[in-house]
Amino acid sequence: MFKLIRRVISLALAVVVIIPTYALFVTWNSAKNPTFRSTAEVIVVPGAAQLNGVPGEVLLARLIEAKRIKDAGYAPLIITVGAGAPGDRTTEAAAGKYWLTQNGVAKNRVISIPVGRDTFSQTQAYIKEMKSRKLYNVIIATDAYHCQRTITMAKDLGATATCSPASTGPNTLAKSRYRYLIREAGAYLAYITLGRRGIHISDHLTNSKLVRYVYDPVA
Repeated sequence: MFKLIRRVISLALAVVVIIPTYALFVTWNSAKNPTFRSTAEVIVVPGAAQLNGVPGEVLLARLIEAKRIKDAGYAPLIITVGAGAPGDRTTEAAAGKYWLTQNGVAKNRVISIPVGRDTFSQTQAYIKEMKSRKLYNVIIATDAYHCQRTITMAKDLGATATCSPASTGPNTLAKSRYRYLIREAGAYLAYITLGRRGIHISDHLTNSKLVRYVYDPVA
């Protein structure tokens, strides 16, 4: 009986302490120590909020990073991905493509996929497009704490994925609050425990909500 109780307590500790700590560590480590290949076939910009075709500050930071690494020769093609909210006149993907083409990237070097309001559905959409073009190696330009989850999802769907964290905007490591780390670690944990079993929890936040979530002082 005593051994059974010990096993139950050990299992409870693993669930309550060890597993969440692991999720926090890998999310933090991926953000703190990003690695990406010297060359890839495509750069992906996950969608974030836009307003009438103008990228919000989170999306803009991701686009700036994507353009920077494309200009540096890391990949020849950029994919922007993301649907629009109800009532929007355009999409996150279209806003991203427009910004890139207005800032020196050739139109035939940008693919816009107006699909997905959360990370997993966007990942499914761009991986499907990549496979149709026989492309498998991707660099994801996104927020630092978003890297681990986006890489994991892309790899699970068959891509070779690395991440280049945005170095500007509100969600750099220097500006992010620990609340964003905790949110991303929780979302990563939800994905590896539930998402891989077909139970997907949407992580969609508007740009304003994401920035507010990161910056508001803890009550």
